[in-house]
Amino acid sequence: MNQNISNLYQIAQKETRTIIGLMSGTSLDGLDIALCEISGSGKETVVRLREFVTVDYTEDIKIEIRKVFAKKTIDFEHLILLNEWIGILHAQMINDSLKKWNITSTAVDLIASHGQTVLHAPKFLHRQEKFTNATLQIGDGDHIAVKTGIITLSDFRQKHIAAGGEGAPLAVYGDYFLFGEKGENRIMLNMGGIANFTYLPASLNADEAFVTDTGTGNTLIDLFVKHNYPEKSYDKDAEIAQQGTVNQILLDHLKDNEFFRQEFPKTIGPELFGYHYVEMALSKSGQNQITVPDLLATLTRFSAETIAEAIEISVKNTTHKIQDFKIYISGGGANNPLLVKWLKELLPCQFHKSDELGIPSDAKEAVLFAVLANETVSGKAFDFGTKEGIPSVTMGKISFPD
Repeated sequence: MNQNISNLYQIAQKETRTIIGLMSGTSLDGLDIALCEISGSGKETVVRLREFVTVDYTEDIKIEIRKVFAKKTIDFEHLILLNEWIGILHAQMINDSLKKWNITSTAVDLIASHGQTVLHAPKFLHRQEKFTNATLQIGDGDHIAVKTGIITLSDFRQKHIAAGGEGAPLAVYGDYFLFGEKGENRIMLNMGGIANFTYLPASLNADEAFVTDTGTGNTLIDLFVKHNYPEKSYDKDAEIAQQGTVNQILLDHLKDNEFFRQEFPKTIGPELFGYHYVEMALSKSGQNQITVPDLLATLTRFSAETIAEAIEISVKNTTHKIQDFKIYISGGGANNPLLVKWLKELLPCQFHKSDELGIPSDAKEAVLFAVLANETVSGKAFDFGTKEGIPSVTMGKISFPD
């Protein structure tokens, strides 16, 4: 037997596996690194988060990624160079973090790398009949494995598409295993660049679990903060937005898009919700002279209303009332007081931070990818039913360090 296969087999048999989960989202903030100890699999999964850090992307890294990010026309050579470069950068960030934590690479069993999304193209968006859903995350797993000396799983979203999904959101798999609670209807709401939520039924019936993107979370807010205040990357504590007033005419135009009329589940990215989207809405609504605080207030309200409406519509398809649900929030949007305030006004639910469930909200997505890797290596077949958007598959391509 090949030694790498033998090593992987031994890892699969271990009672507890040490797995590093990596996440870099559409906000391009940096790389989340979660060092986890994971035992069991499926509903018996137990995670202990040993260490967590977000390694910020330098402005140089952001500039290089933005050259290809969410664009149809790019320099193809630059894309393939980035694929290698991001993998090497992520590996170095892991090595530096392990050194800081005084942990050797030999003490880590696996790395689960989400990669850096550069384009997400569900079929309804690209509209090309002969092609299927598509997505691309860069940061090659082989480079991470070789540079760290640790078996690496990467490119998780491709199996989801191959099995009939859109490649996102993947949160339902980890959310169900870690956070499902008998007797409590839960909504795990993640507000990153794009917002998505997982419905976890009180029955714990996996066939009832549900996940979908809702639309923009922080993407448009951050984009127009950066555009108007180059020294800022986001609206800290919604300080600017809270000085403004929601422009209802613009808000109505922002919400007038086919995406919001599509059935659930669905997925989207900055390919739709980008600078051009807002510019078109400003032009069509005749609100081009809007002040920056009013614009940011309106974009924040746009995220709040589309999130709330998606949750309300989805809950109507269950046998429960909206008041029966507890909402656990995570992602950068959980730290936006105006966004959270409006969500609480729009949804008559109990709101909590996902931190209360034992995983810090900032680390949640990186931990979930560690759980996906654990399932691929050590899990058993798990049935999420036959509903669209949640194929019952394990995910991740495996790269060996030698």
